[in-house]
Amino acid sequence: MTELDPVIHVQARLRVVATLSALDDGDKITFPRLQELLGMTAGNLSVHLRKLEDAGYVEISKTHRGRTPATLVRLTRRGRLAFEEYTAAIRALLDPTPSKEFQ
Repeated sequence: MTELDPVIHVQARLRVVATLSALDDGDKITFPRLQELLGMTAGNLSVHLRKLEDAGYVEISKTHRGRTPATLVRLTRRGRLAFEEYTAAIRALLDPTPSKEFQ
């Protein structure tokens, strides 16, 4: 049986990674926009982004837009691959076809 990635499997982090995976490879989203899309508090989102960043799944960059500071978030290649593997593992768990092992 395929093991699910424990970093992604937490519901809030799964929502973050799924949302970021909808962006084109390399695209970034602002922290407030991601917070709005997910309906999460800033503190809760920050905690989950830190876990994903520690795993190498997201990259967080701080910049300025004019004089306003901006925090940008993107899914890394490693994060995209981890999400693809996670979704493949979920599909394998849900596949109704019995494996040869049980026949």
